[in-house]
Amino acid sequence: MKSKYDLEDRLVKFAGDMIIFTNTIKNDYAGTHLKNQLIRSSTSPCLNYGEAQAAESKKDFIHKSKISVKELKETRAGLKILRQINYGKEDIRKGLLNECEELIAIFSTIIKNTKNNS
Repeated sequence: MKSKYDLEDRLVKFAGDMIIFTNTIKNDYAGTHLKNQLIRSSTSPCLNYGEAQAAESKKDFIHKSKISVKELKETRAGLKILRQINYGKEDIRKGLLNECEELIAIFSTIIKNTKNNS
C-alpha cells in the first residue's frame, strides 16, 4: 500500500536534516554565521507552510507559500556558499541542495496552481 504524500512531513525532515548537517560545520566565525542563518531559513518554510494551512484566504495562502519559497531560496544560497568554501560533508550538502531545489519547485507549482484556480 502506497503511503500518502505529505509536504509537511517532507518539510519537517528537511529542517531536521539541515539542523543535523549544520552541527557538522566548523565553529569558526564563518561557520557559526552560516549555521545560524541556515537553521533559520531552513526551518521557516515548514513553519510558514503550517500557517498557510490555516490561511484566511487564497491570497493569504499564496503569500505564506511565497515566504516559504523565499526562505528555501535563501537556504539554497547558503548551501552554495558552503560548497564554495568546502564546509560540511559534500555528499550530505549535495543531497540537501537537491531536496531544497525540489521543494522550491513544489511550492512554485502550488502557487501557480492556486493562482490559476482563483
